[in-house]
Amino acid sequence: MNKLRQMQLFMTIVEAGSITKAADRAELSKSVLSHHLKQLERQLEVTLLKRTTRRQSLTVAGERFYQHCRKMNQVAEQAWDEVRADQRIPSGKLTLTAPHALMNAVVTPALVKAFADFPQLSLNLVCEDTQLDLMASGIDVAIRVGQSPDSNYRQKRIGGFREWLCQPSGADIELASAPYIANHWQGAHIEHEYRDDGGKCQTQHFTAAHRTNTVHQTLSLIELGLGIGLIPDLLMASHQGVEPVSPAIGNSLSVYALHPYHSAVPKSVSMAIEAIEQALKTPVAAPVGC
Repeated sequence: MNKLRQMQLFMTIVEAGSITKAADRAELSKSVLSHHLKQLERQLEVTLLKRTTRRQSLTVAGERFYQHCRKMNQVAEQAWDEVRADQRIPSGKLTLTAPHALMNAVVTPALVKAFADFPQLSLNLVCEDTQLDLMASGIDVAIRVGQSPDSNYRQKRIGGFREWLCQPSGADIELASAPYIANHWQGAHIEHEYRDDGGKCQTQHFTAAHRTNTVHQTLSLIELGLGIGLIPDLLMASHQGVEPVSPAIGNSLSVYALHPYHSAVPKSVSMAIEAIEQALKTPVAAPVGC
């Protein structure tokens, strides 16, 4: 029998005061419980209980063993209580990854607000545009643009935003010849669809003249007058140095939250996702295009 189970049964016998009462508590027969006690004493090679037909008392060794049993039970109870508490109060470490476009503008402010009253929670934020393996990287929550094909994780659409083809504010740019600043995920040859002033669908082709690996670098190069590029509307409000080109060219994108928990989701995970979802509820303009 498992040693922890043996210790638990012995503690029950001691605290019940008799084999008969202990058997009722443990929902076992008297003979089975007596057998467990004898087996335990044989394994320990010591007498733990002195018993008569009317009473029982602990030996010196039995008293020492009983105290260890109580400590073991207290540790077990504490473990259960602490884990249950994690489902009620966010604590421990929460590792979350999000792309550069969302981390500073949406995710970080939302998390700071959500967990302001929970100093026992430690945030570990990973700003990364590539899609990391949640299990291999120890990630609790991943915020991603676009739906993930990985069925091993739970995912939920939590909002959306738009990205606009932008130029330096006030610039007089000829769209067809403007240098295009491509994000790392865009190919060498890029095309955007839009409707002209007459409502006719048009396609504009671009060749990447420059390339960056974060949206903030793209934004900086546009502000410095190097060319045009796609910028999320989430960033445009705090950067007056860029504006949409004319005619406006933009795309609608969905944001998803993923996590690896399939049963009881930690409180910190559910709170984080809810907070980011609320932060993304700002109305998004209708799509522009064909």
